[in-house]
Amino acid sequence: MSENNTILAIESSCDDTSAAVVRNGKILSNVTTAQIIHAVYGGVVPELASRQHQQLILPVVRRALDEAKVSKKELDAIAFTIGPGLLGSLVVGVSFAKSLALALNLPMIEVNHMQAHILAHFGTDNPPPFPFLCLTVSGGHTQLVIVRDYDAFELLGESLDDAAGEAFDKSGKILGLEYPAGPLIDKLAQKGIAKYKFSEPRIEGFNFSFSGLKTSILYMLQKNMGENSNFITENLNDICASIQKAIIDTLIKKLKLAQAFTGIKHIAIAGGVSANSGLRNALNVWGESQSLLKFYIPPISLSTDNAGMIGVAAYYKFLKSDFADILVTPTASLSVV
Repeated sequence: MSENNTILAIESSCDDTSAAVVRNGKILSNVTTAQIIHAVYGGVVPELASRQHQQLILPVVRRALDEAKVSKKELDAIAFTIGPGLLGSLVVGVSFAKSLALALNLPMIEVNHMQAHILAHFGTDNPPPFPFLCLTVSGGHTQLVIVRDYDAFELLGESLDDAAGEAFDKSGKILGLEYPAGPLIDKLAQKGIAKYKFSEPRIEGFNFSFSGLKTSILYMLQKNMGENSNFITENLNDICASIQKAIIDTLIKKLKLAQAFTGIKHIAIAGGVSANSGLRNALNVWGESQSLLKFYIPPISLSTDNAGMIGVAAYYKFLKSDFADILVTPTASLSVV
C-alpha cells in the first residue's frame, strides 16, 4: 500500500450512481449522476434503477478518477455500499467493486449507507466531536443515533413506516407534483404560509411514523376540493408550507426529546432531507435559543446519496484493516447498528 491511502468509493443504493476518490479521509472528487427516468413513473422503479446503474457506473467511475487526477495504479482499496437500499441497485455496485478489486488485487471495504450519511460530517472542515447526537433523514429511513466513535453507533429510534423523505414524496404525489417531490415542496413552501393543520403522529419515545400524516393530508384535500375543485392550484404554496412544517415539527420535536434524554450538546443532521431549508432553519432557530448546544449541518453535496460519504466512512475502516471478504453480498434491509 502507498504512504497516502487512496480509496475509490462506489454508491449505488437507490437511483443515484456515484463514485468518489478519497485520500487520507479527504474527498478529492465526488461525482453523482441522477437517474431522471424515474420521474415519469412518480417514483423509483427498482428494475430500471439497476439497469441505469449498469449503464452509468463505468463512466461515473472514470470521471471520478479523472477529476481526482488519480490513476487506478494509485488506489489502495475499493469501497462500496453494502446496504440498505434496493437490492438490484446494490448488486451492481458491489459486483463492479468486486471485479475491479480482483483485477487490481486490492482489498475491499463494505460500508453501511446509514453510517456513511452520519460520517459524511468528517468529510468537512468542521466535524462534530464524540459523542454527538445525529438525526439522519433520508428517502427511506429516519433515525436518531448516538455516535460515540467512527464505528460505535447507538440507535435511539427510527421510522416505523414511512420515513420523512417518503412523506415528502408521497404528499407531493397526492398534489400532482413531479418526482422527487421533496425539493419541489421545499421550494414552494418558501412562498407560502403554513396555515393548514394536520393530525400529529402519536408515537411514544424516539420512533417516527409519517403514514398517518399522508392520510390526514389526503382527507384535508378531499374535503376542500369538494367545495372548490381548484383548491390545490389556488393554494399550492400554502399547502406545501403546511406539509413541510408538519414533517419538520415532528423531526425537531423528537430531536429535542433525544437531546434532553441524553444530555448531549453536539447535534448533527444527515441524509437527503437534511438539505431541506425548513429543517435547517428550524435548527438555526433552536440554536439561537440554546447557546450551550452546537449544531452541525453538512453541505448539500454531502447530504444526498453520494460516494464521497462512502469513501470517508471507508477511510476509518481502512485504518483498522477492516476489509470485506470476496463472498460479501449486499443487504437490502440494514440498520445503522
